Amino acid sequence: MEEDQSHGVQLSLLSGFVAKERVPDPHSGVVLAPQLPVAHVVIDSPLPHLDRIFDYSVPLELDASAQPGVRVRVKFSGQDLNGFLVARVAESQSDRLVPLNRVYSAVPVLTPAVLELAHKVAARYAGTVADVLRVAIPPRVASLEKIYLARDTGPAKDELEPAPAAHPGASLFGDYSHADDFLTQLAMGASPKAVLGALSGFGSHSWQHQLAQAVAYCQLSGRGAIVVVPDLRDLDLLERAFASVLPPDSFVKLTADDGPSLRYANYLRVLSGDVKIVIGTRSAAYAPVADLGLVCCWDDGDELHVERRAPYQHSRDVLLLRSEVEGTAVLMAGHSRSSESQRLVATGWAQELVAGRATVRKAVARVISTSDSYEQERDPAAALARLPHRAWETAKAALKFGPVLVQVARTGYAPALACQRCREVARCKHCTGPLMQSRSPGSASVMVTCKWCGQAETAFSCSTCGNHELRAISVGALRTAEELGRAFPSVPVISSSGENIKGTVPDKSAIVVATIGAEPIAPHGYSAALLLDGDSMLRRESLRAGEETLRRWMNAAALVRSAKDGGIVVVTAEESVEVAALVRWDPAGHAEREFALRHELGLPPAMRLASLTGSEKDVEAFQAALKLPEAVRTIGPAPVATGRSAVPGDEAPDYRTILLFPYSMANQITGSMRALKAANAARRVGSPVQVRCDGVDVL
Repeated sequence: MEEDQSHGVQLSLLSGFVAKERVPDPHSGVVLAPQLPVAHVVIDSPLPHLDRIFDYSVPLELDASAQPGVRVRVKFSGQDLNGFLVARVAESQSDRLVPLNRVYSAVPVLTPAVLELAHKVAARYAGTVADVLRVAIPPRVASLEKIYLARDTGPAKDELEPAPAAHPGASLFGDYSHADDFLTQLAMGASPKAVLGALSGFGSHSWQHQLAQAVAYCQLSGRGAIVVVPDLRDLDLLERAFASVLPPDSFVKLTADDGPSLRYANYLRVLSGDVKIVIGTRSAAYAPVADLGLVCCWDDGDELHVERRAPYQHSRDVLLLRSEVEGTAVLMAGHSRSSESQRLVATGWAQELVAGRATVRKAVARVISTSDSYEQERDPAAALARLPHRAWETAKAALKFGPVLVQVARTGYAPALACQRCREVARCKHCTGPLMQSRSPGSASVMVTCKWCGQAETAFSCSTCGNHELRAISVGALRTAEELGRAFPSVPVISSSGENIKGTVPDKSAIVVATIGAEPIAPHGYSAALLLDGDSMLRRESLRAGEETLRRWMNAAALVRSAKDGGIVVVTAEESVEVAALVRWDPAGHAEREFALRHELGLPPAMRLASLTGSEKDVEAFQAALKLPEAVRTIGPAPVATGRSAVPGDEAPDYRTILLFPYSMANQITGSMRALKAANAARRVGSPVQVRCDGVDVL
C-alpha cells in the first residue's frame, strides 16, 4: 500500500482500462478484479499522519461490492482498521499492494460531494478527513442496509411516483427587504445568499414557519434543502412547522438523539433520493441530499453549533463550504445577528432580509429598560435591586392576561458564594474549589457544597479575614423561583432549568423561571418577560459577551406577544449599547457596529484565529516550526486559565498561543499547521499540540 502522491481525491471511476485476463498479485497469490483493480481508501484513524489516501488491491470476489463510497476493512501495520473506499483506479505507483479484507455492504454511504466537503472542512480547521467523516456518516445498522439493497432492486427511480409539490402559501415575510426577490430566485432554481432577521418565536409568522416557506419555494424548483438548528427544542418546532407546509413524508430529521436505527434509516432514505429535505442538528449539515439547492442555519451564534470533537467545526462554516462545493443558495437566520453573519453582509457576499420599522413596531413587544433616565427618576433604587419595582409591577399586571417569563443567567440555588465581611470568593477547605448553595434532593433544606469535589461545608471560615458568614454573589433559577413564589403566593411558579427543561407551557397565568436557552414556548406568547442578570452576562470575560447577551435577550423577547397585543419586556441591566439595541430591536445595527470595531482592532471574525494548546515547551516548538509570516499576529504562549487555584502536586498547566491572520493567508497557515501535526505524529516529536481554528471560547 502506498500514498497517492498527487494527494488529490479521485471522485469518479477511471474508465478505459480493461485487462485481457485476471492477473493474480504475484506477491499475495490473490486473483484481482479484471478492471480497475486498485482501490483508494481513507482509513478511519485519528492519527494525523494517516490522513491520506492509501492504495489497496481489489480481490476478484469483492469486485462487484467494492464500489466508491462503501465501508471497507483493511490491514494496516498489522492491524485491522475500518475505512471508506473513495475510488477505483487502474494502476498504483506501488507494485506491492495488500488486498482489501472485507466490504461491509454494497451501500455507498459516502457520496463524492460529501467526501469533497469533508476534505474542505478538514483543510479549513486543520483537522483530519477521518474525524470529519466520523461526524458526517452515522454508524452502520446492518439490518437496515439489507432492506435498502432489497428496495434497490425494485422499480427504477424515474418510474416511481413524482414527489408532490410544496404549497408555500401567502408570504410570511411582509415588507422584509429583498425577501420577494430571494424567494423568487429560489423557485426559479437560482442560488441567492441572504441573512434573515426573524421577529417572532411563536405563532404562524414565527421563524420556523418562515424557514419552512423558504424551503417550500426551493422545492418548487425540484431541488432539496438542509436546515440545521442548534438543539432538539428548535428541531421539534421546525418539524411541526414543516409538517404544516410541506407534503407528508417529504422531509426527515437527522439527529443523534433519535438513536442509531432511526437515524440510519432516515440517512438511507436521503441517500436513496426518496427524500430531498433534511432538518436536524450539527451532523445534518453533511446529509447526502440529491440536487441540493438551499442550506439554512438557524441561530448560528449558539455555541451548540460547534462540534465537541476534533476538528471542532461550526455548522455555519460547514454549510457555507457545502454551498461552495454544490453551488447552493444560503440562508442564515436568527432573531439577532452574529458578527460572522454580519461579515457576509458587509463583504457583499449575502444580502440582508430585514423587516421595515413599521413591521418591527407591530410584531415585537415593547421593551423597557430600568436603567433609562425616566425609570431611574421613578425608582432610584432600581440600579441596586435584582427585581426593580417596575419589573414587579409589570409582572403583576401581565399575570392577568397570561404567563410571564423570567429569564435568569444561572441554574441552581446560589451558584456562587462570598465572605459576608470581605467579599472574598468562598472556597472549599479540601480542594480550594468555589462554594455554592444547593437544595438537598427531596428536601426543603439548603446546604453549602463545593462545586469541584462535592463535599459539604459545615463550618465555613474565610481564609482572608476569618469571618464565618456567607453571602450570595449570584442567584440561581431555583432561588429566583422561590422568591417569586413568595411575592406572588396565588400564582403557580414553573421552573425550566438544568435537567428539568420544559418544552411548552399553557396559556394560563403563571410565572415561568427559565435559564438561558431553556425558555418554554407559550402557544400564544407570553404576556410579559423579565430579563434578569444582564449585568453579570455583559461582564463575562469574553470577546463575544455583548453579542451573546443580546442574542439571549432577543431569543427570549421573541417569545412575548407584540406591543399591540400588550406584550412587554423589562430588561434590568445597566445602560449599554446592547440594551439600546434591544429597546430599538435593532440587531443589524448592533452587528454592524460590532463588526466594524472587530475589523478596526483586527479581531475575529474580521481575522481568522487559531489556538495552539499544550505544554509550554511543545507549543513554543510547534510555533517556531511553523515559520509564520510577519502578517500573523501572535499572542502567547501563556498559561490557560482554568478557574482553579494552584494546588501543590498539580500537573503543570497547559499553555496556549493564539494566532490571528487574514483570510487571504488562511489556506497557507492552516495547511502548514495540518502538515506539521502530521509530521510530528509520524516522527513522534514531543507531546501532541491541540490546534483549534476559530474557537468561539478562546477570546
